[in-house]
Amino acid sequence: MSEKSIFKRIIDKEIPADIVYEDDLCLAFRDLSPQAPTHVLVIPKKEIKSVATITDQDQALIGHLYLIIRNIARELGLGNGYRVVANCGAEGGQTVDHLHFHLLGGRQLKWPPG
Repeated sequence: MSEKSIFKRIIDKEIPADIVYEDDLCLAFRDLSPQAPTHVLVIPKKEIKSVATITDQDQALIGHLYLIIRNIARELGLGNGYRVVANCGAEGGQTVDHLHFHLLGGRQLKWPPG
């Protein structure tokens, strides 16, 4: 059996997090190393490794995650704009093997991101 990811441990309440939203399908919490004034991670409770491993059966779940991201952005006052990022794989900068979306805002974001 493989070791639980840090995100699974947060879902299971083994590790505390500054949770901004939770429902039966997902969890959203503030990033411990924020890259913008607002930096929230939105994760499915279902263990999906990355964008590359999303299945056709996950379509409704992924749509739900994006609606939650939209709602959180509104609640956190990001009306002037924000960025949603999902890193995929080592070369894409993914460091935790559990699908997650970064919601970044609260300042002018640059392009390209790096």
